[in-house]
Parts: sequence; C-alpha cells; structure tokens
Amino acid sequence: MKKVYIVIAAYNEEKSIPRVIAGLKKHGYNNIIVVDDGSKDKTFEVASKENVFVLRHFINRGQGASLKTGIDYALLRGADFIVTFDADGQHHPEDIKALLESIEKNNVEVALGSRFLKENLSIPFIRKLVLKIGIIVTRVLYGVKLSDSHNGFRVFSRKAAKMINITSDRMEHASQIVEEIHKKKIPFVEVPVTITYSDYSKQKGQSTLNSVKIGLRMIFRKFMR
Repeated sequence: MKKVYIVIAAYNEEKSIPRVIAGLKKHGYNNIIVVDDGSKDKTFEVASKENVFVLRHFINRGQGASLKTGIDYALLRGADFIVTFDADGQHHPEDIKALLESIEKNNVEVALGSRFLKENLSIPFIRKLVLKIGIIVTRVLYGVKLSDSHNGFRVFSRKAAKMINITSDRMEHASQIVEEIHKKKIPFVEVPVTITYSDYSKQKGQSTLNSVKIGLRMIFRKFMR
C-alpha cells in the first residue's frame, strides 16, 4: 500500500489545526506532518496533542521554508506521495483521493489543485482578480499555462518531491514550484478542488498588497539572477 503523507505548514493556527487534523484522519489520512513556523500562539502545543508528527521552526521563516521542512521529513519517512495542505481549513480532505488517483490515471508525477476548474462562488472578488493576474504572470514568466497557479493544495510523487528544489522561504514558493516543474519537465495534471473561504481563512490569508509584493519578487528573481 502506498504511503501518503500530509504536510501542513502552520503559523498561529491553534484555533483551526485540531479541526483540520480531525478532518484528515476521518478520511483515513493518518501520516500527518505539522510544521509550526515560529507561531506566537500555542499551535505547537495544540498540534502535539493530536498524535501527529510535529516539527518546529523557532523563528518564523515562511510557508515555503515550512513546506520544505515537512517534505524533507516525509521523504525521510519513506513517503510515496506527499500532499501539501493548508492549516486554516480552506482545503477539503475528500479532494485528496481525486488528486492521488489523477496521478496514476494520467501517468504523471504531480497533481495541482485548481479552484477554477469547478464552480466556486465563494471566492472574494478581489482575491479572484489577484489570482487571475497571478495566472497571467506565471504564464509569461515560466511559459506554463495553468488555471490556478497559486493553489497550495498539491500532491507530489516521491520522485517529483526529490526533484523540486524549494529555495523561496515565503509565499512565492508556489510559483517557484511551478517553475521547477516546467524547468525539469515533470509531468503534471490539474485537478478540480474546492476551496472554502470562511471569515477565519480570509482573515488569515494574504493581503492584496502582499500578493503584489510577491509578484514583484517573482519578476525580480526571474530577470535578475
């Protein structure tokens, strides 16, 4: 049986992390790695009570760094597939099965979740606009045509996870992963997923200004290296 590991980057998520973990376990996913990214609340203590693997950054390094820490640990534990999953409750555990099945069905190494391949009326207008701009920027910079380039709900085969090198510590890691997939010719497929925008997740999400800053850093990194 294939070993599936869930990697959750968490920063100040003491309120949501027990519910997220419970939802994953309810759907049969018990190999869960939570990376506490220097939280100021009790995320580490709360997650440690949930019978999952909990890793800790003692300073806030960013989501990219947290995912790299979690993915590396999953590989050390012999993971066949690694799922990156949000800590704020936006992602639905029931979508993981379709992501995993799409990898074998399409003979690819990566499944990228897309909120735009299924009807999702809950996406706030400004957020949707920023995401659409991000799709265009990703296409221009990396030549990759995606319907959702900044969705963190993704599944990587062991082979792909070992090939992809995440060096961007913060939120631009999502675009860097797409760049790595393109550059290293890793076969992938997009899969429809549902993203739930609750008041809590919207409060925790990136601001429009931060999204613009990330876009500018992507452009700078692409043309100045």
